[in-house]
Amino acid sequence: MKKVLLTLMLLACMTVSALAADLVEMKTSAGTIKIELYSEKAPLSVENFLQYVDSGFFDGTVFHRVIDKFMIQGGGFDQNLKRKLTADPIKNEATNGLANDRGTLAMARTSVIDSGTSQFFINLIDNDFLNNRGTTARTYGYAVFGKVVAGMDVVDKIGQSRTVRKNMLFQNLPDPLVVIESVRRIK
Repeated sequence: MKKVLLTLMLLACMTVSALAADLVEMKTSAGTIKIELYSEKAPLSVENFLQYVDSGFFDGTVFHRVIDKFMIQGGGFDQNLKRKLTADPIKNEATNGLANDRGTLAMARTSVIDSGTSQFFINLIDNDFLNNRGTTARTYGYAVFGKVVAGMDVVDKIGQSRTVRKNMLFQNLPDPLVVIESVRRIK
């Protein structure tokens, strides 16, 4: 009887823990994507992302860099391809042990290690070379902070978008644009 009660209590705790997970719903012009955020392993990245979510920052932005069999990137440009003003960069959490596997959400950055702001990408395949492998800008990696839990078919569809080269900044721009209509927390 004690084993049964202990098992039930453990299951209840796991259920409460799962319910407490940060989930967001990203509605795009290509469909809806649900993402679980890893606040325990990537607290700075998740807090940063949720600040942008809660402010409505992502509404009306586009996936501006889409490379089939690699990743889809968004969160920095509006539908007129104007760069949005962001908060200060955050510390790169690429040493958190999470891997850039298919379906994971990671912080985009420049060649500066701690330069991530609002832009993120979703991995279309396992991209091991984006994981932390050292301390230099080239080897530091990209911080994973979430994973797609529903709508990976939408992510793949976006990944297969026809793209055009508009200029040096937009070399893999979907045509037509894929718009992030809204991103909201869900229970």
